[in-house]
Amino acid sequence: MPAALAGFLALAAAMGIGRFAFTPVLPLMQQQWGLSLAAGGVLAAANYAGYLAGALTCTLWRPRPVVLVRVGLAAVAVLTAGMALVPNFSGWVLLRFGAGFASAAVFVGVSVLTVAAGSYAGVGSGIALAGLLVLVLGQLAGSANAAWIALGALAAVLAAMAWRPTHERPPAPPRAPGPLPSSARHTPTATPRRLVFCYAALGLGYILPATFLPAAARDLVPDPAVFGWVWPIFGVAAAVSTLAAAPLLHRYGPLRVWALAHTVMAAGVLAPVARPGLPAVAVAAVAVGATFMVATLAAMRAAREVAPRATRLIAAMTTAFAVGQLVGPLLVRGDDLAAPSVLAAAVLLAAAAALLLPHRLKGHRRDDPTHRPDAPAVARDDGPRPAGGRRGADRRPAQGGTRAVHPADAQPRTADPDTEGR
Repeated sequence: MPAALAGFLALAAAMGIGRFAFTPVLPLMQQQWGLSLAAGGVLAAANYAGYLAGALTCTLWRPRPVVLVRVGLAAVAVLTAGMALVPNFSGWVLLRFGAGFASAAVFVGVSVLTVAAGSYAGVGSGIALAGLLVLVLGQLAGSANAAWIALGALAAVLAAMAWRPTHERPPAPPRAPGPLPSSARHTPTATPRRLVFCYAALGLGYILPATFLPAAARDLVPDPAVFGWVWPIFGVAAAVSTLAAAPLLHRYGPLRVWALAHTVMAAGVLAPVARPGLPAVAVAAVAVGATFMVATLAAMRAAREVAPRATRLIAAMTTAFAVGQLVGPLLVRGDDLAAPSVLAAAVLLAAAAALLLPHRLKGHRRDDPTHRPDAPAVARDDGPRPAGGRRGADRRPAQGGTRAVHPADAQPRTADPDTEGR
């Protein structure tokens, strides 16, 4: 099987099920076992903590990527089905932590095996597939235990299909950039610290809808045939937007696309708070689903532009993102999502503004086009010069004779901070 297709299937299992399957099952767990939103937030945070631990472990211990993918996929299937066999909350916490750890291993392995952008559409596709499966089970009056077993079986099927990628593919060597469209020239720049802050804001901003949207829909319409559609819609929006992101990033640059994604996401987070109702929940599913993977791709592109060897920067951003994910669900108190949602939207909008703020590069004037990194060289004109005052090598002897060079002209010139760059 081609590595790109194997990566697509692996991410559908690891991310769509290993990380996000809890979201569509939560309403069933609430209905059957009386699980509160706060308790659901603890289970979600356990999974995100496992993802962080798995990502950090993979940076210290580097087995072959095929080993990471296979072991991670097998663990996701077993730990997901195990949710139906463990009868207590503490056991659920451990299982969700383990599933998060395993999904991180798969993600790292896939990222080494293939660089095809289409592989990352597997995240949204897995979310949609898991949501549709739970929707069908809900209509058949299935239990939460039946949903966990069915999701574990689906993860096992996807793992078997992705088990034998044709080859391990190293990352493609960087190519010389081609000409940029006019809209992508002179794009904003950002410091590494600003990127880390904005990526943490993304983790905090998207995680509340990504964890609680189906539960919020169930509170409005208890019929599984209705509220069960929220999560598949979220997944389809994520898959389609991932495929559409590449031309936008090329045309407008990563920071502008990232800021736009944050703005649309903030509107989606606030929609159920501003106008409670099922239509607002559907708007939130589309707005957040269509932007969280686009923002992720834009953030990774921005990191590589700021630091060509971006390993350490991406590691710092990933850690900050995971912290934001952990904090989000823990902000929920009881069954109230309004206050955490307003806070999340405010953080997203602050990050969007920070991404568009002009950044003065060290040693350059912000308003000088000749010092922009992507501007062509422009000849400088320092204005009128005194008579006979040409500089350095431009001082030529007058016709018919020679001219003595003043001692000051023989010394190396130092840049005048008041005129340099004008």
